[in-house]
Amino acid sequence: MVERRDEADEHELVSRTGAPTRDGVEAGAVYDIEASDPDGVLLDRAGVDAGAIRQIGELMASLGELRDAEQRLAEASRRYMKLNETDMRALHYLIVCANRGAVATPGGIAQHLGISTASTTKLLDRLERGGHVTRAAHPSDRRALAITITPETQRAAMETVGRQQARRFHSAARLTEGEREVVIRFLRDMTGELGLDGVAWAESDTGSAEPGTTPGPAPRDRSGLALP
Repeated sequence: MVERRDEADEHELVSRTGAPTRDGVEAGAVYDIEASDPDGVLLDRAGVDAGAIRQIGELMASLGELRDAEQRLAEASRRYMKLNETDMRALHYLIVCANRGAVATPGGIAQHLGISTASTTKLLDRLERGGHVTRAAHPSDRRALAITITPETQRAAMETVGRQQARRFHSAARLTEGEREVVIRFLRDMTGELGLDGVAWAESDTGSAEPGTTPGPAPRDRSGLALP
């Protein structure tokens, strides 16, 4: 028993140091620049000192951990509400419309979700059957419908995932105004770097699949990198 416990402790220590473990590599390795691009094929790191590279790797790992936490929260909320991701996004949109006194329409929902009119109709049928939304005549447009989230569903969403998501405010509030400006600039800059405008492979409907097969999206690891 003692030997087994020591072995587990050793495994945990090695995992934290970044060295290979019995199960491959530690979770944080997927965000490590040197591990992902050891030969500098993706990034020319000439002129960037080792300390900066390590810190950038830690920053990327922190972003990955945030994405993981958001994914776990989203999955938990879907299990609790017994709804899928698109359903939850639609309900969030309806809550915001209600809070702002705006009339939500099927067209607005379709635009927000980026789905077709037919898919929106199926979504609303499903949510209405589940008692999550109601349809009514639009107050000013006879051609449209007004979609409203039911009080019970809004309350359930607010008291669970909504309350948990709101806790992010505390992290932002603990920063100074100057620190928030740095974070805002960094996140917007990174969003721009990840933009797909003008990226040929992202705009193409075809990939490098074998003849006779249908190309699909490349699998991705937790860092967002496409895997071969």
